[in-house]
Amino acid sequence: MQPDSRGAERTRLRRGRRGGGGSTREELLDAARTAFIENGYEGATVRDIASRAGVDPAMVRHWFGGKEGLFTAAVSLPVDPARMLPRLLDGPTEQLAERMLGMFLSVWDEAGGGEFAALVRSLSMRESAVRMLREFLTSALFGRLLGELGSDEPELRAALCGSQLVGLGMMRYVVRVEPLASAEHELVVASIAPNLQRYLTGPLRPQ
Repeated sequence: MQPDSRGAERTRLRRGRRGGGGSTREELLDAARTAFIENGYEGATVRDIASRAGVDPAMVRHWFGGKEGLFTAAVSLPVDPARMLPRLLDGPTEQLAERMLGMFLSVWDEAGGGEFAALVRSLSMRESAVRMLREFLTSALFGRLLGELGSDEPELRAALCGSQLVGLGMMRYVVRVEPLASAEHELVVASIAPNLQRYLTGPLRPQ
């Protein structure tokens, strides 16, 4: 390959820092936010996002590991299914809800609930944000988890799990209802885990 063709190839792929101080990572995040708002989580594709940013699709995997990681970074959602699911599944199934709640509380508390609160506020202003979060929870997070478990009625279970965790985040970090807002993790987990576990693996229909 001649020097001029190498330069053209580098320009076409647009890897690394750009002129004007922008970076590939920042351009991908900007493009992703637009794509997710316009098309929802399911409709947005890595190829389209990369095209909007003017970079090679391989850069999405390089910086974010895939669409899920890009989504969590773009909307400041501190939950990456690619990293969380293996940890959730590593242990007794009957303790799955306890592990899940522990992870969510640790991540949310570390950020002071700020990222979650900001996301919830955006839900009240944009239907597109509601759509993004709904698709992400039911498909990328709980949909995959319930698929691994082989649970029946996965769509209903995903919706119920989402209601439990989003409701917890709302009351603890946005509305800040006491004593839940300042309760120790152990108390929150012990109080909520039994119901969340039933949503994940237990019977849903009246016996």
